[in-house]
Amino acid sequence: MSSHIVTPGPYRATKLWNEVTKLFRAGMPLKKHRQHFRVYMNCFTASAAVDWLHELLKNNSNFGPEVTKQQTIQLLKKLLKNHVIEDVKGRWGMEDLEDNSQLYRFPSTSPLKPIPNRTPVLRKKSISMMDRESFFKFRGSKKFDKEILENVDPEAQESPVGSSSSETEHCRELTEDNIQVIWKNVTLTHLQKLVGSGSLEDVLDPAQVNPQFIVYNMTKVNKHGVVSLEDKTDDLPHWVLSAMKCLANWPKYDSNQPSYPGFERDVFKTVSDYFYSLSQPLLTLQYYELFVNILGLLQPSQERVAIEGLQLCTLLLPPASRRKLQLLLRMISRMSQNVDMPRLHDVIGTRTLLVQTFSRCVLSCEEVDDLDELLATRLLSFLMDHHQEVLQVPVYLRNAVEDHISYLKSLTTHPGSGVAMPTYSFCRQISTQEFEEQKLSVSQTALADLLESLIKDKTMSVKEKKKKLKLFQKEYPYIYSRRFPTTESEAQLFTDKPKIKPPMLLSIKKA
Repeated sequence: MSSHIVTPGPYRATKLWNEVTKLFRAGMPLKKHRQHFRVYMNCFTASAAVDWLHELLKNNSNFGPEVTKQQTIQLLKKLLKNHVIEDVKGRWGMEDLEDNSQLYRFPSTSPLKPIPNRTPVLRKKSISMMDRESFFKFRGSKKFDKEILENVDPEAQESPVGSSSSETEHCRELTEDNIQVIWKNVTLTHLQKLVGSGSLEDVLDPAQVNPQFIVYNMTKVNKHGVVSLEDKTDDLPHWVLSAMKCLANWPKYDSNQPSYPGFERDVFKTVSDYFYSLSQPLLTLQYYELFVNILGLLQPSQERVAIEGLQLCTLLLPPASRRKLQLLLRMISRMSQNVDMPRLHDVIGTRTLLVQTFSRCVLSCEEVDDLDELLATRLLSFLMDHHQEVLQVPVYLRNAVEDHISYLKSLTTHPGSGVAMPTYSFCRQISTQEFEEQKLSVSQTALADLLESLIKDKTMSVKEKKKKLKLFQKEYPYIYSRRFPTTESEAQLFTDKPKIKPPMLLSIKKA
């Protein structure tokens, strides 16, 4: 049964539920069954439904191979409760389904969950996502200067940009609050680019993003990249840290600790009980929708994009939550790869047990969602395998922020050397078509500038330059053809041969 990727966007969990409902109803084999001397047409056993739906979920890229049979049974119970299925006597509404020969059928119509109409809310914001991207990447271009002025308070445009009074007003010293806003805007701009189509504000309220958390998570880290907390009251208790170290380094643990059969299971229960006792999941309730949408990027072809997206999303977390997440992922990753780790469950394997145990401690929503556990399992499995990359400090983000701060400081130091920093009070809303056209235009301008810099680079050898130009032509033929419309214009680039200096000619004659 084919399925499609439920792309990022608001109410993605509801869309996934409807996707599963439609696939299950369309693909589940229906047969004739006899039970208690009666024949029932077009129905199926609970066991057959478990097996079929389990295979569907494992092979569906929205969920992945980590889905267990027990999770499938839990989902079927929720399908029964929501009247997606009913028993052959027409009963539903209870979660009493088990993996047995009980007969079930589809009602005449399996209800899909309604997707709420989300009315766009126009918020007063400092600068739109599109303009922020231009500001950070192409801040020196004249085209950008013109576009940015559209978002400046009209009163601020009354006097010329180059006038001394305007410069005095706008080229002010950067405060700590200004720098934190820059961190926030750069982070959200990069995140918008990774999420892709649609507005980031559909799944995230920018007003709730605390820039202090971003700065802290980027700068207050130890040599292993783990957040260091200044306020130790928010840290993991010492006894939990000790238990986690014991499991992460098994069997190399403190000799002063007790050792008895089943000791490792007791330690594991101590750790899991602590994380279950937390008031919020580690990814927090407010960012549930954001992380559910990042799950849409967990495809083989988009693995790198998903890692970068999770890098940025986890920077938004409170530092204490990020630190707990880092330490938990390090522990369970080591445990899942440790061949010397004794079995922690009589039936379930170590990796599966770890994912099942901690998935809801990592991701869950305030109102219990029917797909919570499956989505959390998918995310935690990915985080386990890529936690070192996901939770490292993204250097490119720091560089982008530092470059932008340096640029703004240069305007303060030399007011007449560049574009004055405007005071942003509102932005002009544009259509999706305009957004795409502007994005294409800016991208093509940047690529043309890159090609020109390759052509004019005098430090590069001819061989290397030809190689890079050939790669550029292959990747961006349209941009290349605009610069070199004919083969003659392309050949002209390498026709000017260097002249031999006179002293060298003299030395040749003497020889």
